[in-house]
Amino acid sequence: MNWALFYARVTDVTSGSPTLTRKAAHEAPVAEPAPKRAPRAKKAAPPPQVSLEELILSRLDDDKAQDIVLIDLKGKSPMADAMIVATGRSQRHVGALADHLTRALKEAGFGKAPVEGMPQCDWVLIDAGDVIVHLFRPEVRTFYNIEKIWSVDTPSRHLIAN
Repeated sequence: MNWALFYARVTDVTSGSPTLTRKAAHEAPVAEPAPKRAPRAKKAAPPPQVSLEELILSRLDDDKAQDIVLIDLKGKSPMADAMIVATGRSQRHVGALADHLTRALKEAGFGKAPVEGMPQCDWVLIDAGDVIVHLFRPEVRTFYNIEKIWSVDTPSRHLIAN
């Protein structure tokens, strides 16, 4: 038994003045435990209402991305069905486009998309599963010319396909 003492503030009935008295710990008033809350149910992500390409294209257009190009990769590459290439006006704009796009993907129920290149924001790649998004600064996009690589069907590929 814990015989530690505590001081209780008691108001004297006759004089009305507060006095301190010593009481044993076992005489201490016991507080009632707080009622337990029921555990919160996790909200299930709503099913996607729009296609992945439509969501990405509309979000990039809303955020004022420039020169938005959709490249169909079906039959060209097993890694994705489509590639979207867009340009931001500056490093800050490219970073904002990437940030807004990843948030929109998550809110729409497509999950957290991996992002590469965010610290420099010259070329940001977002892997949204079936769609790969490349966001460039204008100079970097001109240098790499990624649209030409993926949209032109080269003769060597044509021979392999036949």
